Amino acid sequence: MVQLALLITKRHRLLSVAAILDVFESVNRFYQAQGESSFFDIKLFTLAPESTGQTFGSYELYPVETSEKQDLILIPAFASDITEIAVGENIQFIPWLQQQYQNGAEIASFCTGAFLLAATGLLNGKSATTHVNARSAFAASFPAVRLYGDAIVTDEDRIYTSGGATSSFHLMLHLLKIYCGREVVLHIAKLFAIDMDREQQAYFGTFQPPQNHGDNLVTMAQKKIEDAYQESSTIEEMIQDIPASRRNVVRRFKLATGVTPIEYLQKTRIEAAKKLLEFTDQSVLEVMLNSGYNDLKAFRQLFKKSAGMTPKSYREKFNVGRMEGIAFAAK
Repeated sequence: MVQLALLITKRHRLLSVAAILDVFESVNRFYQAQGESSFFDIKLFTLAPESTGQTFGSYELYPVETSEKQDLILIPAFASDITEIAVGENIQFIPWLQQQYQNGAEIASFCTGAFLLAATGLLNGKSATTHVNARSAFAASFPAVRLYGDAIVTDEDRIYTSGGATSSFHLMLHLLKIYCGREVVLHIAKLFAIDMDREQQAYFGTFQPPQNHGDNLVTMAQKKIEDAYQESSTIEEMIQDIPASRRNVVRRFKLATGVTPIEYLQKTRIEAAKKLLEFTDQSVLEVMLNSGYNDLKAFRQLFKKSAGMTPKSYREKFNVGRMEGIAFAAK
C-alpha cells in the first residue's frame, strides 16, 4: 500500500484539499469494488502538536513530528494571495519535507503550493509551474527554479508541480498513471469529467500589474502607458515626460513591476484585446486597431505567444455571448 501524506497547511485552500481527497478516495473505492485492498493509505498531517486527536472530516490529523517514511507527499494550494505570509506560517514543514525527500519520498505541489515546495530548496535547478497569475511572484522569489509558467504539470527527480485550479486534476492523473496505470487514469478522468488534452494554461492568465509598490515615478509611468496604450506611440513617446532618464525609468520600472516598460505596454494591449474578444463582437481587425496595433500578422503572433492561442480561438473559448448560448442550451 502506498503511504500518501496530504499536508493540511495553514491558509490551505479548502477546495484544493477536497479535490485531492475526492480523487484519491475514488481510486481506493475503484480497487475495493474489484475486491482488492485500498491502493493508497491516506493520512493527513499538520504542524500543530496539539492537533493529536483532532479530525479533518473523517480523517484524524497527525503532527508531522510523528510521521514515518512516506511514499508520496501532496502540498495543496494556498487560499492566501500573499504567498510570502503563507510560506512563513508553514516554514516548520520545510525540514520535514527535506528529510522525507532524502528518504525517498516523492513530493507534489498543487497550484500555489509550489511556493512552499520551492522554499525547501528541493526545486532549485528543477522545472516547476504554478498558478498562471502567480508566475511573476514565483520567479522573483525563487530565481534558482526553472519556471515553466504556462505548463500544466512538471515532473523531475521525484518532484511534481501543477498549474492553477483545475490543472490540479491533470497532476493527479499524471501521478495515477505512474502509480496505478492507464485503466485507473481513464476511470478517474471519466468519473470527474476531466479533459485530458489540455497542454498549457496561458489562456487562463490575466495581467495584474502591481500598483502598491510605493514608487511614484513608476506609478506615473504605468498610468501614462495605461492611458495611451490604444495609440500607436512608442514607449519612448509615452514616458518622455517622466522626470528621469530612460535608463533610470526602465531600471526602476522593472524592479517595481517585474517587467520592462515595453513588456508592460504589450501586456496591457493584449489584455485589452482579450476583453474586446470576450465582451464584444468586434472583428479581429477591429480588436487589433482598438488595442493599439496596426499590423494584423504581428498582432496574431503576439497574441498567440501571450495567450497560447489565436484571437479567433480565444473568442470561441471565452466570449460571453457564446457562454450564454451554451448555458441556455443546457437548460
